[in-house]
Amino acid sequence: MVTNVATALIGIGDMWIVGQLGDAPTQGAVDVGARLFAVLFTVMNFLKTGTTGLVAQAGTRSGAQAQAMVLLRGLLVGLSIALLLLLVKPFVLPLALDALGATGSVREAANVYADIRYWSAPAVMANFAAIGFLIGQRRMKTVLVVEVLYNLLNVGLGLWFVLGLDWGIAGIGWSSFIAEFAKLALLAAILLGSATGRSLIESARSGGIASLSALKPFLAVNRDLFLRTLVLVIAMAGLTRLSAERGAVVLAANGILYQLFVFTALLLDGFENAAQVLNGERAGAHDRKGFAFYIRAILWRGMAAAALLAGAFALLADPILASFAATEAVRIQAQSLAPWLIVIPFAGLAGFVLDGIFVGASWTRALLLTMVGAGLVYALALWLSWPLGSHGLWLSFSLFLLARAAFQLALLPRLIKREFTR
Repeated sequence: MVTNVATALIGIGDMWIVGQLGDAPTQGAVDVGARLFAVLFTVMNFLKTGTTGLVAQAGTRSGAQAQAMVLLRGLLVGLSIALLLLLVKPFVLPLALDALGATGSVREAANVYADIRYWSAPAVMANFAAIGFLIGQRRMKTVLVVEVLYNLLNVGLGLWFVLGLDWGIAGIGWSSFIAEFAKLALLAAILLGSATGRSLIESARSGGIASLSALKPFLAVNRDLFLRTLVLVIAMAGLTRLSAERGAVVLAANGILYQLFVFTALLLDGFENAAQVLNGERAGAHDRKGFAFYIRAILWRGMAAAALLAGAFALLADPILASFAATEAVRIQAQSLAPWLIVIPFAGLAGFVLDGIFVGASWTRALLLTMVGAGLVYALALWLSWPLGSHGLWLSFSLFLLARAAFQLALLPRLIKREFTR
């Protein structure tokens, strides 16, 4: 959980830093840029998620050598995706900004930020695979150190570039770019300097990393996770697109709420990470009793954490939102939406935990189907709630989170029966 909070500080730090410039279009541009890279980069988060589940299963089935092979395949797939993204950059970037509804000064500023950050793609993809590997090995303290140092560097550079050197939104882009490659260098040193390094070298020498037959299970799991994440990212991008249609003030206010949602989601995703590893290990060991125990234990602890988080927002939402707002109009708009910060932790918790359980057991096809079903509920809710303005957007998004969990719970008994009677 602490590691994921460190990850959340990137977007929150960027939004706060730009908020000090006192310009709503620029703050809205950071939200557009962040959502753009949610589509281009975060949708590739399946590399981390899929690697975590497969590494956890391999640890109880086959050992360190098999775990190292999972990482090498993750790096191969990730760097291939990065190369493809860089090749299509001249076409994808303007199309993505169009899709997010960025126009005028918001589009101009978002393009500056995105054009710089886009080049960090190779580091981002490799980092996804490496972090997923470490989580799968339960090396969370190592991940925590890496994420804290990464965030401190990113925020520190952002403050220096934006407020010290007066680089504006370009400073946010450069701080993200430098921090991603620094993170990759640190992860490489950690992996190669440990026993994992020897396993990686032995696995690489053994060959077969790029063998289609060997890659097929890895690609099958990650294909489903990619499509599932794509649906999730499109749902989130819909918030930006529909916010942009209502002007820069609404866009900036919803952007602040979105960053606090990301903070909430990443904090509670600590329970998802735990479920990926613990339930993945129990699935690998074919231990039905242990698998069921971890489902109950993680859900109860997650609900307690959601209640604490909702309570904190109930007490502190107004001053937190005011500290982020670039203008008085943005503050008023954001504070009017504060009740949704209390709703979201409860709406999302079960879905976050069940995501981890499904990934740990490699039930990725079922995960994809439940996400598609929730996406359809979300689209219908957006259509029906359009007259409610921004409240309608957050109501629809909360229903999306609840629908995802409901569909997962409906499938869970059947999946457990199938998994542990084979």
